[in-house]
Amino acid sequence: MAEPIHDQAEGLRRLLVQNFLNVLTITSGGTGTGKTTTVISLAAALARSGKHVLVIDENAGANNVSATLGISAHRDLLDVIRRDKTLDEVIIPGPGGFFILPAGRGMRVLGKLSAADQAHVISCFAQLAQPIDVILIDAAPGRSSQMLTLAHSIHEIVVVVSPEPASITAAYALIKHTCSHHQDKQHFHVMVNKAGTETQAKMIFDNMADVARRHLSVSLDFMGFVPQDGKLCLGRRVTGAIPATASAAAFSRIAESLADWPCPDDEETGLERFMECLLLSSQNNSADAAVTATAAGAR
Repeated sequence: MAEPIHDQAEGLRRLLVQNFLNVLTITSGGTGTGKTTTVISLAAALARSGKHVLVIDENAGANNVSATLGISAHRDLLDVIRRDKTLDEVIIPGPGGFFILPAGRGMRVLGKLSAADQAHVISCFAQLAQPIDVILIDAAPGRSSQMLTLAHSIHEIVVVVSPEPASITAAYALIKHTCSHHQDKQHFHVMVNKAGTETQAKMIFDNMADVARRHLSVSLDFMGFVPQDGKLCLGRRVTGAIPATASAAAFSRIAESLADWPCPDDEETGLERFMECLLLSSQNNSADAAVTATAAGAR
């Protein structure tokens, strides 16, 4: 049992931390796991609990967050970078009380920005009118996401996996690729979606965790499971009109569990610091890709 004094100290520390920000990248090894509806449902659950949530959508296709919710997104982060729109003008209010930043086009150019453009983007995030407690990132599929390498002190990666063997294999492959290319990524959260029972979900996780520990020296954390109740892909209704379903209750439990995650030691954890780290990661990725391309061409 935790010490009461420790619990009180931790609670006081949370109250005193300035600009405390949780950043979660939600990813999966492939399509069909329910990654985007997971982001939407978790964002809605967090918003219902009083959190100010920003969903950053790294996807530009027809199945992104906005399209799933039936919202037309005419602008994205690229328009902010080009100075055609302000960040507040691009961000869309979501139906569940959270906010959405379409970023598919903008994410593709972050690694190529000039110093002036980088400073402009950082300034835009620093001056955002809406306070934000949690950033949920709906990552681009598989290894194409720029967010997997985000060098931020409180950045967590959540891998969504479904019971299908192909989904489990793809999720493990993604974890292996990420930790092998980025040595600082040695811990991942796993959420089992569309599970038949809790027993099935735990069995899937335990098998993944055992293999990851033995072969990758990576630790996995069981974030929770969401049962298959047929209510996960209903667009607007998934955000709050079905609170009595088993899946909605599961997302509420998962949202509540985030409160137990440790606070960062770094005091600079606000939106400005987040964007600084994202730009640095993107620049490093672009440099690494250029070196790889040069080496391949020299063979």
